[in-house]
Amino acid sequence: MTKRPILAVAAVSVLAAGVAAPGSTGKTTAHAAAGVTLNGAGSTFAAPIYQQIGSELKPKGVTINYAGGGSGAGVAQFTAGTVDFAGSDPSLLPAESQAAAKKGGPVQNLPIALGAITVSYNLPGVKSGLKLDGATIASIYLNKVKKWNDPAIAKLNKGTKLPNQAITVVHRSDSSGTTKGFTTFLAAYSAAWKNGPGVDKVVQWPTGTGGNGNPGVAAAVKQTKGAIGYVEQAFALQNHFTFAAVKNSKGKYILPTLPSTAAAGLGLKVPSSLSISVINAPNSKAYPITSQTFIIYHRDLCLGGLSAAKAKGMSVFLNYLLGTGQGTIQKLSYAPLPAGLLAKAKAAVKKVNCSGKPIK
Repeated sequence: MTKRPILAVAAVSVLAAGVAAPGSTGKTTAHAAAGVTLNGAGSTFAAPIYQQIGSELKPKGVTINYAGGGSGAGVAQFTAGTVDFAGSDPSLLPAESQAAAKKGGPVQNLPIALGAITVSYNLPGVKSGLKLDGATIASIYLNKVKKWNDPAIAKLNKGTKLPNQAITVVHRSDSSGTTKGFTTFLAAYSAAWKNGPGVDKVVQWPTGTGGNGNPGVAAAVKQTKGAIGYVEQAFALQNHFTFAAVKNSKGKYILPTLPSTAAAGLGLKVPSSLSISVINAPNSKAYPITSQTFIIYHRDLCLGGLSAAKAKGMSVFLNYLLGTGQGTIQKLSYAPLPAGLLAKAKAAVKKVNCSGKPIK
């Protein structure tokens, strides 16, 4: 699988050259929106996308300053009007959309990619492919399964020699869309999880140690023998982690690969808001803990606080993400949007405007 560069949680400046005009395929054009800076924050899950897309577009033009910190932090900053866009893995809740709209008018959840949330482990002598199901993973995170040779794990992995090693649980400490996706998966298979910690960007963890962002969780797993943690695949690949084959909704144990991630996006029912969720997708070939990631922006960019020049730059950026950027996304081992969803996303981008007027 393709290795990819990792973006630090700290703010990163990315230079993006002028690219295609709205409604185009995303091919490069000169001098589209030179000298404009766009500020964004949020999802660490999607941070490698913004880093690599920006490095491809860096000669001169639109500058993108993107800070990680988690989906929750990004949405909060966007709602407060301190950033021009947010990266968020779950779509905004109705209350979040309403809060953001009070300052800048209606917002758009624009999906840009799908990515796997791995269940990674540091267990010397045990290769990738250890079988785990939702109920067992939930029991580990509920502190009910405490050792790697526990009968619940051994039952799923007959013939595999499991060490008498204590399990160290690692989880996110920040407000995280990755956490919301992971806990959505756990709640689907564990009543104790659903009625206990529940599903959200922040939950009360029954056990374990917290890490800030995907990099923080990855670092803790890497440094701790016996650790288990949920990390986006970019960080798992970068750290050469071993990770589980997770049982999906059709009873198949599936490793997180590009094809299994892409399979989670097939056959989706896409609402007009584009607020999709691909956790526990029904496709038998789908990796079950697959997440979507969104870029969040005001549909009327100038009403949302952007200058006309910035609105032009944002339009350029959005079109590139859905054009040439989809190829980049695939090279980074995220899954690009399936054709039907991509068409609807492009239609949404065509509607961006500045004070009610089309952006040219």
